[in-house]
Amino acid sequence: MEEPQKADVSVVICTYSLDRWQPLQEAIASVRRQTLPAREIIVVSDHNQTLYQQLQASMPDIQVVENHHAPGLSGARNTGLDVARGSVIAFLDDDAIATTSWLAQLIEGFTDPTVAATGGSILPLWPGQTPRWFPEEFYWVVGCTYRGMPEQNTIVRNVIGANMAFRKEVLKRSGGFRSHIGRIGTLPLGCEETELCIRVQQQQPGMRCLYQPEARVYHRVPQSRIAWKYFVQRCFAEGISKAMIARFVGQHASLATEQSYTFRLLLGIVPALLIRSLLHCEQVSLQKALTILAGIGAAVTGYLYGSMPEPMLLPYQQRGHQVPTGRKDQVC
Repeated sequence: MEEPQKADVSVVICTYSLDRWQPLQEAIASVRRQTLPAREIIVVSDHNQTLYQQLQASMPDIQVVENHHAPGLSGARNTGLDVARGSVIAFLDDDAIATTSWLAQLIEGFTDPTVAATGGSILPLWPGQTPRWFPEEFYWVVGCTYRGMPEQNTIVRNVIGANMAFRKEVLKRSGGFRSHIGRIGTLPLGCEETELCIRVQQQQPGMRCLYQPEARVYHRVPQSRIAWKYFVQRCFAEGISKAMIARFVGQHASLATEQSYTFRLLLGIVPALLIRSLLHCEQVSLQKALTILAGIGAAVTGYLYGSMPEPMLLPYQQRGHQVPTGRKDQVC
């Protein structure tokens, strides 16, 4: 039987812990099942020698490499960029499962030479029933597509990291991901792909990012993230992350989308939920409204904290993590 034609795409999956071994296996299996196979699959181990050795021993047909940049997701992605041979690099999270047409849909946008990056929709895989109190407008907290995002192919400011692809030449010219922005292990910072997308469009005028919702993946949501504490921490960390990227790309570029999103929540969604809770005695509507307000408050507080010249230590920093200040003198 003739082997199907492969796309000139390198799929990069970054991982950091043996605790994610089973989800990683399922992520890789989903890439193998693509109707349009990738040229190669690259798995990057983020400074975990035991994990790296186990990956090498169990996956002889996959390129397994160690992150030789700074620890964290950005450094691991840059390692994938360094070794990738495809003209397009697709990134999939190690706890995501791609639908069979994912890659074919994701690279479709690159027929337009002005498209620098594409991204698809990310649907949550909850460990049980969907939590009723969790507003869909805040699914970004668990790395998923949230209510209010486009439902058809649309040019956007940035794509979401769990499901995205870039032209390799564009990544090379831009210098890749800033290694001091983004998630390090379980530290819930982010926005590294947001900063990169904005930087690409600022440095290479005319290049754009395309959101293609038909390029779908499912994203596992661990039980630990369906908790009020994590929700507030993640929103606070998002504010810090936005303050960090504002230092590089400017406040307007880093907050334009967020401002319109916040106004829509405060002037439309929250009042509607409160009215519904009063008229129909719906406790869940009240819970969602209060959750949205708490999320906005935490994000704003995080932004103010991240904008301080020398932020004070937070509890998770005192346990050994450092939140970078994102000064312009720091390099990738």
